[in-house]
Amino acid sequence: MPFDRPALVAQARETIARGSKSFAAASTLFGRETRERVWLLYAWCRACDDLADAQDMGGALGDQAGAAERLARIRSLTAMALAGEPSGEPSFDAFAVVAAECGITAEMAEDVIAGFALDAAEWTPRSEADLLQYCFHVAGAVGVMMAVVMGVAANDEDTLDRACDLGLAFQLGNIARDVAEDDRAGRCYLPAEWLAEADIPPGEQMKPPYREALMGAAGRLCRLAEDYEASARVGAARLGFRERWAVLAAAGIYGAIARKVAARGGHAWDRRVSTGKWEKLGHLARGWWQALPWPEPKGPRPQWHRRALAARARQASGRGVPAG
Repeated sequence: MPFDRPALVAQARETIARGSKSFAAASTLFGRETRERVWLLYAWCRACDDLADAQDMGGALGDQAGAAERLARIRSLTAMALAGEPSGEPSFDAFAVVAAECGITAEMAEDVIAGFALDAAEWTPRSEADLLQYCFHVAGAVGVMMAVVMGVAANDEDTLDRACDLGLAFQLGNIARDVAEDDRAGRCYLPAEWLAEADIPPGEQMKPPYREALMGAAGRLCRLAEDYEASARVGAARLGFRERWAVLAAAGIYGAIARKVAARGGHAWDRRVSTGKWEKLGHLARGWWQALPWPEPKGPRPQWHRRALAARARQASGRGVPAG
């Protein structure tokens, strides 16, 4: 392939170190080959997210004018990567390398890009199923690609479903944490049906009179996140030891976000919830213990799993647009 792989790996490593300290910490637990591939995939995800939202390393949203043009650029650069063509954009060239090495498909990539299309269209969820479908696109589909990078077979449907569930858990926790931040950016990912049930008028969820009711909606997000995390832990038990350790450590780190939001009650958005260095180290140690060869945990698969959400998207008018 016409790529300088070592240079792309080095740049991807720098990207993950800047873009996500939590993912960077968890990635150190992989063997070298898997670790480098995770970095390469992360670089593409970060570049797509930043380009879609006109931001830098996940910082404040930029001017959202021209969202359709930025989305078209993401699709064009990704198509070049999947065709093995250099684009001059290191993060997309990184994707070319990892896609070729691991068999990541155009359909997998489009599942992720469809989430950026929803944001570009200023879409908001009406129902819980809409919310979960959005989470599938922006995080669950990434979990599927990560599983493929870790060596999960493309026909191991249940394990891929569980990998998707971990992405869903992460995103649900992030949405609960970022309600105030999203509101300032003019976005709301809480289902309209939830807000109506809580008697919260559209667009007024952050106003003081609705703070207690809003915590009820955030609690629902956190409980959903816990359900999906539990399902993901079943799939993690089927991975190799180092992959299992990394996944379980990441599950602990990100699961802590949802648990902190739920515990803070009405003060959940006074300051951004995060996990500190020592807390991350604790989750790394706990992940090692959990990754030992215990019997595979048991747990039901949630109703809205990967295949159900993907089918829902593809049955809708326009690929990836929720039917609801």
